[in-house]
Amino acid sequence: MTGLLAVLLGLASRAADSVATNTNSTAAASTMPPGDYGRYNDHAGKFGAGVTFGEPIGADLKYWLNDTMAVDGAIGWSSRDDTDLYLHSDLLWHQFHLIPVPQGQLPLYFGAGVLARFRHGNEDNQVGLRAPVGLSYMFDDIPVDIFAEVAPAIDVAPFVRGEVTGGIGIRYWF
Repeated sequence: MTGLLAVLLGLASRAADSVATNTNSTAAASTMPPGDYGRYNDHAGKFGAGVTFGEPIGADLKYWLNDTMAVDGAIGWSSRDDTDLYLHSDLLWHQFHLIPVPQGQLPLYFGAGVLARFRHGNEDNQVGLRAPVGLSYMFDDIPVDIFAEVAPAIDVAPFVRGEVTGGIGIRYWF
């Protein structure tokens, strides 16, 4: 699991470096009207915190690495299998232009990540892999977004089992 986290962080770092070195050429090559490009180019370095309801129920955090990639995580309670604490973290890629909206932004996102369930009693803790897909509506006038996602997952330890996680939530952006 540590190796997978290192790979995800390495990919995120490499993508952030790539975007930083190619910012001028990307902006020049854009086919979007000049007024619209800024709407999709101001997320890098922003941090959001909020709540999520579903699997899990708890706190949700998100940090934008660049204008299309973010790291998301949740900590909370899970109703599955006597879980005391649930954690997940995902690396997400966002597509802003697939669903045009008259106001705000509605990116489709997808990614890959890990999850862990810490269980009580004599139950074994669980570790798994997630593949979230979701939508996030980002308001123009207030620093808030609402999101919904579904995340097929596979538990890999202590046994192999497929499942579906996900939920809905809201975040405030700082």
